[in-house]
Amino acid sequence: MVKLYKNFDININHKKSIILIGNFDGVHLGHQKLFKLAKLYKKKYKLKIGVINFDPMPKMFFNKSLKNFRLSSIDQKLNLLKNLGVDFIVTKKFDKKFSKTKSINFIKNILSNKLKAKFIFVSNNFRFGNKREGDVKFLIQNEKKYNYQVIKPKPFLINKKIVSSSLIRSYLEKGFLKKANRLLNRKWSINGMVQKGRQLGKKIGFPTCNIDIKNYVLAKPGVYAVRVSRKNNFKILKGIANLGFRPTFNQKKILLEVHLFNFSGNLYNKDLSVEFLKFIRKEKKFKNINKLRSQIKLDLKIAKRT
Repeated sequence: MVKLYKNFDININHKKSIILIGNFDGVHLGHQKLFKLAKLYKKKYKLKIGVINFDPMPKMFFNKSLKNFRLSSIDQKLNLLKNLGVDFIVTKKFDKKFSKTKSINFIKNILSNKLKAKFIFVSNNFRFGNKREGDVKFLIQNEKKYNYQVIKPKPFLINKKIVSSSLIRSYLEKGFLKKANRLLNRKWSINGMVQKGRQLGKKIGFPTCNIDIKNYVLAKPGVYAVRVSRKNNFKILKGIANLGFRPTFNQKKILLEVHLFNFSGNLYNKDLSVEFLKFIRKEKKFKNINKLRSQIKLDLKIAKRT
């Protein structure tokens, strides 16, 4: 059982552990490689593994206009991390007060006094403390004084490109779903609650579940083949989704609409997980409803073959 904490006041049996610090947005192949290495240290030194991450992500906290950015929601991230062999996770609320923590105080008061960390895993570009004053070099300078060791593995490369959350966001925004899914080592997905919409899909013969994507990164607007599951329900359904602004209907808000194959029932206020399998086409404005309906029929054939 993975223990979840909201602050750094952890149980005594979780002190003197291996600590991994980062956003871990998407928990991609690079992150997964890091956790594999941490498990080797866990086995060798008989230590537990703990994760420190922040909510909201610092970049989103400092840039309030940065809305569609996340690869994974906080709940998705926690579930993914739990499957990587960790013993505990600290999700610290990132607020104005915490953002002003001096880098030396983060080391002294948190990493040393509260956590008593033995090994600290960070990426080469890790920055911390007030105005990002602390870096990996500063962490290493304080190793002996505070009795920990910094581990900074080499970046994980695929096709000579560093696997990173920013690269995956770029792929999704360009419609390179297959490339993004490869770096995630799974299908990218959006979790959200079904909301009541204008019921435009139902009026043209293709009823849809409307999902607000909230702070998820905005993948290329268009039509996707998807796979859908409900929370606490093992049944998986295939479907087709439109992610975008519905230009034919002059929709101004970004929306994820999902049409499920061979399904009838009420899903309002239900939590759905929508996995993106294939990018079919970009979003397009049609001259009339009949042309839109004809295109949807073609899209359905492609999605059903996926």
